[in-house]
Amino acid sequence: MEEGDEVGAKASMATLQAFNLCVLHLGRLARDRGASRFITDGLQAFSQLVPFASAWWGEMSASGVDVSPRNWMHGRINLPESFAAEWHTCARNDKFSHDTISRPGEVVRDSGFNDPNEDVNVFARRYDLYYLMCITFELPESGMMFFVCLYRGIDASAFNESEADLFSAFCDHLLQLWRFQVQDMIRFDTGNGASDFGVARMDGSLLYVGATLCAAIERELPGWNGSMLPSQVIAQLQKAPCVMRLGRCALTLSPNAEHVILSLEAQSRGAMLAPRERTAAMLFAAGHSYKEIAKILELSPATVRTYLRNCYLQLGVKSKVELGSVLRSATSLAEATRRD
Repeated sequence: MEEGDEVGAKASMATLQAFNLCVLHLGRLARDRGASRFITDGLQAFSQLVPFASAWWGEMSASGVDVSPRNWMHGRINLPESFAAEWHTCARNDKFSHDTISRPGEVVRDSGFNDPNEDVNVFARRYDLYYLMCITFELPESGMMFFVCLYRGIDASAFNESEADLFSAFCDHLLQLWRFQVQDMIRFDTGNGASDFGVARMDGSLLYVGATLCAAIERELPGWNGSMLPSQVIAQLQKAPCVMRLGRCALTLSPNAEHVILSLEAQSRGAMLAPRERTAAMLFAAGHSYKEIAKILELSPATVRTYLRNCYLQLGVKSKVELGSVLRSATSLAEATRRD
């Protein structure tokens, strides 16, 4: 072996050893620090092997002809909290983003402030995103896509092919560890999907979210833009385990160490009531007074009032007529289901 070849072989071996150590470290981070921190810390460790100035990762909905790509959950390194919201304003025209979404599993690289849309260039200049390297993976179980994007500034060098290969291999490990952690928390069968689930930290920041849950929150709580749960949901996190109403669905919040698991279940509105609440509601809709219901159920009138107040809130009704209608619909649906 000639001297140049030998030097090259030693350099390659050193890089391989460094990469293996980085992956082992990533596995330890996933085990020791949990899902809330290991991706950010793992990317920080990877920066010793492939340096970068800033990074962004998370879940994104796919784009289309009339649909802008949308980030719903993210982590970031050396980028402000407002980064995702600012990007959303120009996401529809971001050619690099569309390119990487259309080529799942591939590392896509680019350089320069040369997007066809000047708004995208203004955004990139603001954060010195001159050299870009990104990989996007499909997540069939969530209905989303998972991405990791690294950036370097204009005074740095471009990401090269060797760095792209290392990045691809590292992100394969990163994605699998993240999916295993999420799967362990919500215990979903990947084959059946997990688009109805979410995982959040206690401050309301999302670690994982499925497309169906996203759609339900966005529909029922307009103005929500992802990454942090809406304030109405955050207010319930400390109360977990609990159930809150989300339109015609029930959102179950279950504690899991430092996280809360969100599970969306579509159901008839009447099915959301506890048995004693439903009985009290049916008697009230049938014309009985508080005192009569209290006597029939052997409860105090104050308890009956509490039950009925909860029924009105849970079912979203404002009158006895509406209450009766919802309860009859729920009963008819249950009887039809039993017959089937």
